[in-house]
Amino acid sequence: MLDRAVIDALFPADLPEPEHWEQQYPARDLPEGALVTRLGPSPTGFVHLGGIYVGLIDQDVARRSGGRYLVRVEDTDQSREVEGALEQFERGFRYFGLAADEDIDRGGGYGPYQQSARERIYLTYVRELLRQGKAYLDFATKEELAAITQRQQATKLPTGYYGSWAIWRDADPADVRAKLDAGAPYVVRFRAPDDTGARARFTDAIRGPLEAEANRNDVVILKSSDQSPRLPTYHFAHAVDDHLMRVNLVIRGDEWISSVPVHQQLFAALGFEPVTYAHIAPLMKQEGGSKRKLSKRKDPEASVDFYIEAGYPAEAVLYYLRGLANGRLAEMPLEQALTEPINLDECGVAGPLVDLVKLDDIAADHIATLSGATILEAVRTWAERFDPELRRVLDEEPDLALRALAVEREGAENPRKDLKKWSEFRAVYGFFFPQLHAAVTGPDDERIAALGVDPAVVRAVARDFAADYRQLDDGQEWFDQIRAVAAKHGFARNAKEFKKNPEGFPGSIREASQIIRIALTGSTRSPDLHAITQALGQEEVLGRIAALTK
Repeated sequence: MLDRAVIDALFPADLPEPEHWEQQYPARDLPEGALVTRLGPSPTGFVHLGGIYVGLIDQDVARRSGGRYLVRVEDTDQSREVEGALEQFERGFRYFGLAADEDIDRGGGYGPYQQSARERIYLTYVRELLRQGKAYLDFATKEELAAITQRQQATKLPTGYYGSWAIWRDADPADVRAKLDAGAPYVVRFRAPDDTGARARFTDAIRGPLEAEANRNDVVILKSSDQSPRLPTYHFAHAVDDHLMRVNLVIRGDEWISSVPVHQQLFAALGFEPVTYAHIAPLMKQEGGSKRKLSKRKDPEASVDFYIEAGYPAEAVLYYLRGLANGRLAEMPLEQALTEPINLDECGVAGPLVDLVKLDDIAADHIATLSGATILEAVRTWAERFDPELRRVLDEEPDLALRALAVEREGAENPRKDLKKWSEFRAVYGFFFPQLHAAVTGPDDERIAALGVDPAVVRAVARDFAADYRQLDDGQEWFDQIRAVAAKHGFARNAKEFKKNPEGFPGSIREASQIIRIALTGSTRSPDLHAITQALGQEEVLGRIAALTK
């Protein structure tokens, strides 16, 4: 074991003792049973939908218990940091209303909330483990580590750095000092307890009692000495941070279950009270006859920005995710489900499927309950960033937008559900706005031509419809205008009559109606024509019909 003086010389002379940090970060003054949770996103990539999933659970269980929910950026792997990731974290959390009680921006008494800013804290506790012989300096090169792995594989032994394979674990202090004097770079490794055959046991807040083989590896806890800043690995950083931030419940993906044995050893070696873990099953995707994890590399819907750019209402996404966490919430109305507690013991151990078709249905149902003014404001906010032209039009025509949104919605027993996300507003409602409407170019327009009606008949229908047009309040009386012009130009009264004698008619009442519908909306599919004309107004109606008389 190295002399204390040698160990201390490896660290800044003014580095505080552990007691300093314990006093700076005292136990939180919270009610009994209060839970302190944390989300630890890494800026090595953008936030996965699973981050929002875990974050909403973190926030819910912490606040309902009278505790605190914090976000700590885990950026110890700075070589892989992605530019713009931190901004995306904030954008995603803000969109979904998952503001933390403590984070980089809001601060809090237990910061910094970015691991790269906590170097001195980690160095204190690494030094303490070295002093106690619970950690050691390791000078093994990449080539030596690769050779160890190769020999282990050849003899079918578990790979890793442990026991006799850990070549610097019990090195002569003189050899260590010689390496230091030569300026050789080193890492600091945790000295795993020599308790071969022991089992690690813990109770997971979701999965109940679990056990696994105890950790045997001397894991790296502090990265190479030739790097600056000197940052720890995730294993060590999370142990120190969770202790000092007084986190007592860690909700994380189930891929971390296998790391619990080493985390238990680190907490014990540091003299910290262990935290409770709750390992969440990952979000899944159906692919053919099998399921796999939702992947940011393969699946656009894995990214939080996918939902923001598409304009899914945050409430709909949160409702859907809460239902994936606790099935009972999916059976409740949205408003109720968003206020009901999430219970960890109701979270399943099989990964729930992310189904965008189901989410679309939920979003459409939710939007159908909103007022026109609420929808308009949401679309304007979305369009400001993603569709500036639409935002400009809505700012110029707010009354028209509200009239359009009222069609088959206001006062309707079963309001329209054709809007699932704000990005669809242009496609669904764009025709109401002259600035966005793709007007027909005449009887030869391909949308009109597809009806199979002679262009001369189309012109005549449009001309006569416009000549006698009245902007009537009664829908049936209004439609009688189409019936009258259709009869005048020899259209069959119904599709059945036309089908019996297609040569005897230019079309049926359906084709006559579609001539008017396409002129007004640009499509054969639209809401009620009479309601559309009420929103557009007589001048705009006649202007659009006139395009067919050219």
